[in-house]
Amino acid sequence: MTSVAILRQLPQLFRYADVEKFTGNANVFLTRALAKGLVERVARGVYLNSLRDGRPAIEEVACFLRTPSYISCEWALHSHGIIIQAPFVCTVLTLDTAVGQSRNTAFGGVTIEFSRIASRLFNGFEMRNGFNLAGPEKALLDTIYLRKYIPFPDELDLEQLNKDTLMQMAVPFPSVVKKRLEDIFH
Repeated sequence: MTSVAILRQLPQLFRYADVEKFTGNANVFLTRALAKGLVERVARGVYLNSLRDGRPAIEEVACFLRTPSYISCEWALHSHGIIIQAPFVCTVLTLDTAVGQSRNTAFGGVTIEFSRIASRLFNGFEMRNGFNLAGPEKALLDTIYLRKYIPFPDELDLEQLNKDTLMQMAVPFPSVVKKRLEDIFH
């Protein structure tokens, strides 16, 4: 089977293990495909199929790199129109322990950062266009929880947030998060 024939069977984003299903030596196949420009390495063991039209969204790549996961914090707040300033970092919350600055990935001019969150707080997101995105209330709570401060307090469009939903979602968070949350509404 030729390289092109194999790549036509692979999705736009694929893993090393996917290639192993088609060829006896995935290392040789991927090295040659990279040299020919048929694939692009996104991260260790994750590749972009150049034979597929278009490029995946940054959010789709981010959630593909770690599963289960969802996009949150400033990136989600901007997506929902809660903050105007466009972030350069796409924060992905995951249950995976492979997180930290050394695990960050650059893609499409954006840094994708991974942060671990407790399983009791792993909620409040919905599937959107092939990736999981935190709702606006959950994104604000996650940001306060992870960053230890309220981002752009003077730029937050609080009118778009449902205060009752926000307070209900805040219940499992530590009390310091609830205190900071109350500070923005007073």
